[in-house]
Amino acid sequence: MNKFINLLKSRRSVYGLNKMLPVAEGAVADFVRAAVQYVPDAFNMKSQRVVLVMGERHEKFWNAVYDEMVKFTGGRFSRDKIDSFAAAYGTVLYFYDTAAVEETRRAYPGYAENFHDWVMQSNGMLQFAIWTGLGGMNIGANLQHYNPVIDNMVREMFDLPAGWILVAQMPFGGIATAPDTRPDIDIPGRVRVVG
Repeated sequence: MNKFINLLKSRRSVYGLNKMLPVAEGAVADFVRAAVQYVPDAFNMKSQRVVLVMGERHEKFWNAVYDEMVKFTGGRFSRDKIDSFAAAYGTVLYFYDTAAVEETRRAYPGYAENFHDWVMQSNGMLQFAIWTGLGGMNIGANLQHYNPVIDNMVREMFDLPAGWILVAQMPFGGIATAPDTRPDIDIPGRVRVVG
């Protein structure tokens, strides 16, 4: 079967993560840079942004997420889930840049109402590309969404421009606990071939 399909089949949400990467940290950073460069973006607007957080900053980030969620929920937030993310090697933070979107929107005003959808589609493709690529390196990952609760904290912690809008957080690391096997289930009617 096609190697790419095999990568798609093996991509999973892995929650049992640790700090033991099977590849060098630099290989992860190089891969993420390449994914950001080559994942498509409508009108080639280059709207996608990533912050790759590793080391002590990774753990500080998740501790700060916990603090923000405790404030948001009035103290009714469990530490266990956050600790599982902090136990990972690092986190990929996904953003889009409103300045890039607005510049392209001004250049193509006839499509202005579509740009929000297109920028989110591009961000989804970037998340999927990185998630699948990490899986191909035998690195586990999962996808989280603590935004917008953590938006201001993230902007301040990493000194980011106000126009960078947080979309998702992806903890990644060595696979401490493999996910359960996923059966291949054909769902009739999902694809129609016409011609």
